[in-house]
Amino acid sequence: MLQIFFIIFFICTGCNEKKVNEVKSAIPMSITKDMAETMTKLPLKCIEKEFPNKLNQTLTDAGEIGQPKALHPAFYGCFDWHSSVHGHWMLVKLLKLYPDLSTGNEIRNLLKTNITANKITGEMDYFFRKSEKSFERTYGWAWLLKLHEELMDWNDPLAAELLVNLQPLTNLMVNRYAEFLPKLNYPIRSGEHPNTAFGLVLAFDYAKTAKNDTLAALIVQRSKDFFMNDTACPMGWEPGGFDFLSPCLQEADLMARVLDPTEFKTWLDKFLPELGKISYQLNVAKVSDRSDGKLVHLDGVNFCRAWSLYNIAKTIPAYSHLIKVANEHLDASIPNIVDGGYEGEHWLASFAIYALVHE
Repeated sequence: MLQIFFIIFFICTGCNEKKVNEVKSAIPMSITKDMAETMTKLPLKCIEKEFPNKLNQTLTDAGEIGQPKALHPAFYGCFDWHSSVHGHWMLVKLLKLYPDLSTGNEIRNLLKTNITANKITGEMDYFFRKSEKSFERTYGWAWLLKLHEELMDWNDPLAAELLVNLQPLTNLMVNRYAEFLPKLNYPIRSGEHPNTAFGLVLAFDYAKTAKNDTLAALIVQRSKDFFMNDTACPMGWEPGGFDFLSPCLQEADLMARVLDPTEFKTWLDKFLPELGKISYQLNVAKVSDRSDGKLVHLDGVNFCRAWSLYNIAKTIPAYSHLIKVANEHLDASIPNIVDGGYEGEHWLASFAIYALVHE
């Protein structure tokens, strides 16, 4: 099924099969237009789908109960708030890559309908509730910043309009990071939403693009505080049964950003020394039941490992053998995105696209 999404051309006169396979293994997978056409249909299918929905509310009284669309007028679909946000990000990313997508007009209309000034004000009202100061901390915060970053370098009048509308919520997320990070004494190393390293990766990329030197410096300092002295990360303990992130590799992905390449290699050789071996292998995560919303998380682990390994190989060219391992993880899970149920469809495509753009 994977061939539906990827077409790789090789010009190799006189190459034997082994050589061709070596070439293929050294090339990161990328997004084809056919794949983009297929993948856009998934967030388009759920961004305006209000139910089922997981609100994750903290209530102070009965008056705070409400329907998803009333509570979150911009980002109410795709089962939960953060999945709606990164569904919007994915649509922007793919439309930027392929402006002539057949779904292009539908994507534009949806973005214009959802990201309005009034609806973003409604989103902020929810975040300003006394009981919701930690709502979506930091996973959803990070994806909101990623969406804003994606719009920043899109040379399109629609992007300019959406940025103006989104800016107040983006500013709030930046302020929430600035308030929270100095108070966080210990990093969260889980393989699910609270993972500190993942939230810092997306926030750092936003800070660099937005030229927010204050936020970038805070993230660099906190990353070093949290992770600089880490050694011998137990990859053998991964994945946990409900993980959709790799705690070890996601941390390495962050440190590849905040350290210079020489410093990063020194750190990585202590943190995950086995990655330096040309023969390095890593078994893909396996999902036993894609109708179970927690068990299907393991497809996400494969995508997280892929984007982390791609970034490590990009940062340390001598580690290019990791590209093959990353490709194997993508190959294991991409066919399942459209074959599974809503439990995976509402979010997995965004993870696949994020891995495939090698950010």
